[in-house]
Amino acid sequence: QVQLVESGGDSVQPGGSLRLSCAASGFPFGTYYMSWGRQAPLSAREWIAGDNARGRTDYADSVKGRFTISRDNNNNILYLQMNNLKPEDTAVYYCKTGTGLSGNWGQGTQVTVSP
Repeated sequence: QVQLVESGGDSVQPGGSLRLSCAASGFPFGTYYMSWGRQAPLSAREWIAGDNARGRTDYADSVKGRFTISRDNNNNILYLQMNNLKPEDTAVYYCKTGTGLSGNWGQGTQVTVSP
């Protein structure tokens, strides 16, 4: 079965950087479109970044230019490099399969950005 385990969440100051990781198993990771999503406190989940496994990446306007999605198909790991973090980036970050909001979601890892 699909298993997605996020790690790397932490508390940082505005302008800081953080790198999240997602260990995937139970499916052919190397051929799957993979995404990152997030959910701020008392807010709906949103899609923020995707990788189609064929060289194309896509980003939500809120993170474009600051976040970078990448993957290590040899070790089945999905990454999210987050730079110039802002307080509004505070959320639980999720690794997921597929595009948009559909697919399987991991358990999430907390990212807190505060002065």
